[in-house]
Amino acid sequence: MPSFNPPKKPSNPWKPPKSSWVPAFFLTRNPKTLNNHVFFKMQLEEDQQGKRRSDLSLLLSDQILAGILSKLPLPQLSCSLVCKRWCRIHGSLLQSLKLHDWSFLERGRMVSRFPNLTDVDLINACIKRVPTSNWGLVLTHSMVTIPLDTSDLDLSGELLGEGRRLVPESLDQGLRALARGCPNLRRLRVVDVSRPIDDEGRAFSTADGYEGKALDTGLSMIAAECLMLQELELHQCTDFSLRSISNCRNLQVLKVVGCSEGLYGSVVSDVGLTTLAHGCKRLVKLELCGCEGSYDGISAIGMCCFMLEELTLCDHRMEGGWIAGLKSCGNLKSLRLQSCRRIDSDPGPAEHLGLCPTLEKLQLQRCNVRDKQGMSALFTVCGTVKELEFQDCWGLEDEIFSIGSCCRRVKSLSLEGCSLLTTEGLESLVLSWKELQRLRVVSCNNIKDIEVTPSLASVFSVLKELKWRPDTKSVLADSLFGTGMGGKGGKFFKRV
Repeated sequence: MPSFNPPKKPSNPWKPPKSSWVPAFFLTRNPKTLNNHVFFKMQLEEDQQGKRRSDLSLLLSDQILAGILSKLPLPQLSCSLVCKRWCRIHGSLLQSLKLHDWSFLERGRMVSRFPNLTDVDLINACIKRVPTSNWGLVLTHSMVTIPLDTSDLDLSGELLGEGRRLVPESLDQGLRALARGCPNLRRLRVVDVSRPIDDEGRAFSTADGYEGKALDTGLSMIAAECLMLQELELHQCTDFSLRSISNCRNLQVLKVVGCSEGLYGSVVSDVGLTTLAHGCKRLVKLELCGCEGSYDGISAIGMCCFMLEELTLCDHRMEGGWIAGLKSCGNLKSLRLQSCRRIDSDPGPAEHLGLCPTLEKLQLQRCNVRDKQGMSALFTVCGTVKELEFQDCWGLEDEIFSIGSCCRRVKSLSLEGCSLLTTEGLESLVLSWKELQRLRVVSCNNIKDIEVTPSLASVFSVLKELKWRPDTKSVLADSLFGTGMGGKGGKFFKRV
């Protein structure tokens, strides 16, 4: 019986073999699709060539373009709006940034946009913003200016409640992102948060064997990853915060803000100062604002931070006897007291105070100096100073000012806004300083030109620098001399 074989279907000429390297668009059965794709590709190449002709900056490499943009004056923000390439290059050039939105850092967008940051200010971003208040009230502080809301005016005594501050988890997440994205960070300003007692982290030991806690925070991540960090400003600081930054081995400039009236009330005690001293031994400049402590904390800083040259105490809450700890600062050259309500309530016997041997400059700004015992202890410890400055100090009378006679090496004296000091009190001390070379007296209304004696005038004649404007009235009279103004009405307004 004859066999029947059905005819085979003709093979598709557009079907490539299975092992073909032909692109996917050749797999279609419609030849028109192939023609459309080829036409689209040719048109795309023509558009790209036309774009290259119109944008001549594409002929420059990224390195050359970055060199050109770096020569432009600041700010360079408009350069980043040209195109994505210019935005990327501009971001790589920016090294200093002041952030206002914390979410920009917390989501990782800041470090990807600006990968080469070395100076970051996060203080404004650490305080949550509220919609524009109908009250029209604005809080202006030395570090921040923010609008106030009705929820901020509570009975706790702080204008910024818990609702305006970051939670610890959000702060740690943002600082971790900053530490990973900007390892070359050199300067940082940030506001820490208060943490519950049960969130103190696990125990750890430093290289010197000091036991502490809190290695699992954002600040500790900054200390571990940003090895080039040299300057740090930490607000709302506590002993817990100082433990976290104790591993910043290369830190040289540190500003610690503990309690700030109207904003927050945190506590920095001897425990935190001792932890800081054992960890950050390369400190050159230290500023303590609103910090508590005593002789133990100051002496620990002096003994461990042997490179410390400048120490500033602003509105301190130190216990009595802290001045004696200054004798441990073997390399201290400048001491500044700002807005201090008291100098030292109980300095102790004079024989236990000691002397700071290398101190050259002493500044008192907006301080209450009425305490004779505290001022006597201060001048005793600072007996080697060569520059002495008083600015807007309360209670600087002749008796208090005369205590400075124990400082016999004074070469420069500056007095500003000291309204209780008289000409006689100034003269008695100036004549005792044989090495005085510079004198500056401004806005001291009790010091009169007519009371200057010949002996005091002879001292003025040998000074290298003299700025004498004690009485604002005399300055006004000198400026109006010869103009015909400032006289009586009958002589000035002539009748026609």
